[in-house]
Amino acid sequence: MATHITEECINCGACEPECPNEAISEGDDTYVINPDLCTECVGFHDYEACQAVCPVECCLPDPERRESEDELIARARKLHPDKAEVHKPHFPSRFSKDKHDKHHHDKHK
Repeated sequence: MATHITEECINCGACEPECPNEAISEGDDTYVINPDLCTECVGFHDYEACQAVCPVECCLPDPERRESEDELIARARKLHPDKAEVHKPHFPSRFSKDKHDKHHHDKHK
């Protein structure tokens, strides 16, 4: 699921330099995310970098564009053929973090 920026965006620009895929750009009234470039930071971080820095929390998953971890890492690998970190078998991903957190939670019930 690509991330998108809602109309609550205050045009601060904090998100743009954080995107490892250069998917974020300044639009007419708000910043926008190109869904063809967004990988939800899969391959780079175990969190979405734009969400982490947004002061108004307007970088949200796009419910109209649901994508699996496999689709997102494939896009990251295509966009970054020369970046070793995205080609490793174990790469940073919020999906992996979610699995780890669920496993940790279930283990301590």
